[in-house]
Amino acid sequence: MKKTFTRALCLGFALLLPVAAAVAQDIKERSIKFAFQNQGDHPQALGAKKFGELVAQKSGNKMQVKLFPGGTLGGDVQTVSAIQGGTIEMTVLNAGILSNQIKAFAVFDFPFLFANPQEADAVTDGPFGKKLFAELPAKNLVGLGYWDLGFRNVTNSKRPINKVEDLAGLKIRVIQSPIYIDLFTALGANATPMPFPELYPALEQKAVDGQENPNTVIRTSKFAEVQKHLALTQHVYNPQALIVGKKLWDSLSDAEKKIMTEAADEATKYEREVSRGQAQAALADLKKAGMQVTEFRPAEMQRLRDKVKPVVEKHSALVGEAVVKDLYAEIAKVRK
Repeated sequence: MKKTFTRALCLGFALLLPVAAAVAQDIKERSIKFAFQNQGDHPQALGAKKFGELVAQKSGNKMQVKLFPGGTLGGDVQTVSAIQGGTIEMTVLNAGILSNQIKAFAVFDFPFLFANPQEADAVTDGPFGKKLFAELPAKNLVGLGYWDLGFRNVTNSKRPINKVEDLAGLKIRVIQSPIYIDLFTALGANATPMPFPELYPALEQKAVDGQENPNTVIRTSKFAEVQKHLALTQHVYNPQALIVGKKLWDSLSDAEKKIMTEAADEATKYEREVSRGQAQAALADLKKAGMQVTEFRPAEMQRLRDKVKPVVEKHSALVGEAVVKDLYAEIAKVRK
């Protein structure tokens, strides 16, 4: 009986070996360039590092992800173009910037859209987020997940911002997305679109007065060195899209795609936890660095919301009422 069991076990292993060998042959030596805007100690970079580690582990070190943080290969728009052309393979960026490719992505830049990050997770991980990703392959891009960046706040070097009128006349750098230009123009500021790698020197040289980003970005980018005032406006929460070029994706075997997909899922969970865990610590660090922090009173925050309603209406029409209706329906389901 024992000999029979042993022979059966050996036969089982023998049958499995060709399968394992076949899978191994489906995994090639690859070097994947992953470029993004934030510095190496930012949660976005830590998520990218985790992704790279997982890909290497799952592929037996055959697939290597090489990170290019801090915008070293260019701004977001330039990076997306390079991914479409195949000279860079991956990035993670504000999902709204993809509105340059698929206009529906602009909804993720709508001000005061989500009450908290968990709402955003439910919407992006659900049918709505998947539906938008399904449109990317036509633009030579493939979506792998949505990461966290946090709520955006405003900094400047001129004065405290306690009310809407305090934004008037300030030259504020915004990301290269039309809704941000309209948003800060509506608030009376001079909205100045600019690639992220150019931002620190522009602040240092006073080419712009301020900028808007989550606290973790403000901290890791060392904006406290060139900005004195931080207003906790929390005007936008925009999910981050983790994308890979279709040129690379189409060249992958099923085994390699499985490795990339599983690594992306695990890295997404990790990055969200790290980003949200660091949000409050970042604010404390910015205060220690000498930044003067202000918050809008509830009545003033409502004035801010009212001020930007025409911007939402304008861009709802541009995106398409059906898309916006679907989005708000998904949010309503989450809030039940």
